[in-house]
Amino acid sequence: MINNSYLLGLFGTTTGTSSSGAATTASPAVKTKKTQPTAPWSSTATPAKASDLVRAALGGRRLIDEGNVSLDLAGASTDYRKMFALYQGLNTLGALADRAGVKGLSASEAALVSKRFGEGLAELSTYLSTASFEDMRLVQGVAQTSVKSTYALERAPTSFVTAPIHDGDPTATVKAFEGDVKFSVTVKTAAGEQAIAMDLSDMGATDRSLANVTAYMNGKLEDAGVATRISAQLIPAEPKTVKSGTKTITLPAGPDQWALKVNGGTGEAISFQAVDTSDAVYVTQGVGKTGTAGQLLKFQADGGAAPAARQGIDDPFWVEGRVGHADLPNGVAAVKASAVAPDGSVWVVAELTAGDASQPIKGARDVALMKYDPAGNLMQTKLLGAASSANGFSIAIDDDGRVALAGSVTGALEPGKSGDNAAVADSFVSVFDSSGQELWTQRRGAKAADEATEVRFGADGMVFVAGRSKSAMPGNAALGGWDSYLQAFQEKPIKINGPDVGVNVATVQFGTSGDDSVQAMTVSGNDLYTAGVENGKAVVRRFTLDADGVPSLASTRDLGYASGAIAGISVENGKVVVTGHTENTALDIATVTNAHAGGSDVFIATLSTDLQVSASDQLTYFGGAGADTAADVAIKDGKVWIAGTNRAEGAGKDDPTSGYLAQIDLATGQVQSNRTWRADGDQAKPTSLSIAAGGASVLDRLGLPQGQIMQADSKLLTVATSARVGDQFSISPAAGGRAVTVTIDAKDTLESLAKKINAASGRQLEAKVITDLKAKPIVQRLEIKTAANKDGAVISAGAIGKDALGALGLTPGFVGPVKPDKDAIKTYGLNLSNKLNLNDPASIKAAIESLAQAMTAVRSSYRALAPSTGGITNTQTGNGSSTAYQQTQLANYQAALSRLTA
Repeated sequence: MINNSYLLGLFGTTTGTSSSGAATTASPAVKTKKTQPTAPWSSTATPAKASDLVRAALGGRRLIDEGNVSLDLAGASTDYRKMFALYQGLNTLGALADRAGVKGLSASEAALVSKRFGEGLAELSTYLSTASFEDMRLVQGVAQTSVKSTYALERAPTSFVTAPIHDGDPTATVKAFEGDVKFSVTVKTAAGEQAIAMDLSDMGATDRSLANVTAYMNGKLEDAGVATRISAQLIPAEPKTVKSGTKTITLPAGPDQWALKVNGGTGEAISFQAVDTSDAVYVTQGVGKTGTAGQLLKFQADGGAAPAARQGIDDPFWVEGRVGHADLPNGVAAVKASAVAPDGSVWVVAELTAGDASQPIKGARDVALMKYDPAGNLMQTKLLGAASSANGFSIAIDDDGRVALAGSVTGALEPGKSGDNAAVADSFVSVFDSSGQELWTQRRGAKAADEATEVRFGADGMVFVAGRSKSAMPGNAALGGWDSYLQAFQEKPIKINGPDVGVNVATVQFGTSGDDSVQAMTVSGNDLYTAGVENGKAVVRRFTLDADGVPSLASTRDLGYASGAIAGISVENGKVVVTGHTENTALDIATVTNAHAGGSDVFIATLSTDLQVSASDQLTYFGGAGADTAADVAIKDGKVWIAGTNRAEGAGKDDPTSGYLAQIDLATGQVQSNRTWRADGDQAKPTSLSIAAGGASVLDRLGLPQGQIMQADSKLLTVATSARVGDQFSISPAAGGRAVTVTIDAKDTLESLAKKINAASGRQLEAKVITDLKAKPIVQRLEIKTAANKDGAVISAGAIGKDALGALGLTPGFVGPVKPDKDAIKTYGLNLSNKLNLNDPASIKAAIESLAQAMTAVRSSYRALAPSTGGITNTQTGNGSSTAYQQTQLANYQAALSRLTA
């Protein structure tokens, strides 16, 4: 039998029903005085249909409209009107998210729903940052006494640890030390610099163990009068886990490993130089079934003076000539391009779906420029800073070290500029100095989707960009399908004494009525060449450049049906060289040195520079009977280096895919070397290739880079984070009032930003740079907390496309006392991220869950606003003052009991 007194006791009253359940006089339903207006989620309210909410939102109606809220209680606080309007906005966002998850939704409607969701989220952020509540506080983020940035700046390092060079017995002879090992260490101080020669042959018959070799090196350093020292660093072995089906198996720990550690002396800058070198070839690749795990591989080219390459520690897929490999960080979704800088470092273009814990991205997908030293150590990550999504396709490096990056961006890139349509991709090009600081960015798109696929530097400050577009580029006419385009930018100041920026001086749109693309481009003197696939044909075009860098089409060469893709184009020894892969066994070139072997083969075509048919034209095929592809190509000293994949004849998509690096003589077509390798999951997929002259040496086996080590990271927020100049957030008083905007400047650091926050908060907050001693390595972060004896403040995210908080890893919300006096207003955080989107099923699911939690927070704030009813005590808990919601439930229970006991 139901214990009625228990049920009613939960709501602060009792009945005449005994605990034994015997019926007595039925109690009438309790009538309570209305103390709160009816909430839109109440069972007595008529909820809006989800379809109506979606229709209204797509029609452009505001999601949050206080004028559309009716209160059924005279004299109710205005907080209720704001609260209900906010709830309706959240409900509409939830309806949009639900609609996005409907199966069979057309691409056009999905794009429209996604766009409107982003606009609605921005509307909600703006509303919360300006709405002033009287008796409570609602914030988009969370309420906390302090907040720390996840972005962290590593302190200037004082030591450098190499990759492991030895395992097992530390007293044994180290293989990496065997043979002709000689190099120099340069130590630079304020008094000058000196080069200290290291030649292990000086040790004579002494065993080349870790202890003996480091003792020899330190003796040389000591004799030179420098404080820098080199030691052996233990890397303890740890058990490894692998998965076999649904089971996780723990493997025993292997032998301990050892590395070299360079301990820098105070005021000493250390660099290493090789004595004997060979060229180095870098290859980026994706590995595993999904291909998203990225790696940077380093090979030593044949020839040169460097000692032969040897297999290192922890390199299970080693192949002859490989001198190093490095795993790219977690969060890398794709590796698209790479190039070698004048200092020998390698810039890698990667796309991220998640940033490092200390360097978050702002949107769902961003482009990163990752700078690696010659030993494969990540020195710097420069994030593009896209607010929504970006893709990177091409990189170029000028002789002065400047870096150009081209790709596409959806949503805002430069603060507040989302293009004609925030849901459609636009082309962009950005140029950075050698340190990674952005010099200028140009975003020039068509009405429909477009993307920049190639970028190259020209003479006299010219930058050329090629790509494809689905509609007319500015000043041009569409030809049909995807069209190819070519843009020319002149670097020059647009203000007196202003910095150089990229000024568009020409845009040429070309192609056919079908789908066209530019897949490779090169500049040679006053000629610019493009190669791509136009309506299924492999087409090469030559443009002449006038004195202002304006291109004009001069000639075109059709090589026949592509049935594949173009990997590269260059001018070498007076010939245009086009490389790619094709299933076409008879491309339109008369002289063939090596025949097509079946399936898909790599091809190398040499053409005259005017693209006219010539007797000297030559075609070389390379490959086997299976599927061979060319991902990237580079030419040096008459040798064509190609990286790509090969698969067995008839192989399915899940069958093994091998990577390869081939060297082919351009003049004869003879294959001079061909290295193939496997990778995790039997899937190795090279994506780019670059060559460093003299970049390989004995230093590779020692884990030491050529060049300077222990370089400090940039402190500039616009270099070290995804924040861009003009990004913002705002700070408003805890009790409501005018918000003060904090804007990121080009020279801002953590220190300068802390000063801005303190000033913007009216000294209600205390922002400062703290040292995180628990982090490894030790880093510095920004900490914001309530100032002593102050009320705190509300930190709100910037507008969509201009938010700086996400780039810094700061959470919006209330920073202040979380346990205020009983008379102080309470804060309720929605914990709603500005990064929510409807781009894929996982994002849709996350958005729905976040919105549900936010609506729960609004309902909690409603219950907290209920006035005390007094005089009623919960007989089960002893607590007083049940809420109006509880009284309503009590009335329902009383009525039900009356019917049961009648």
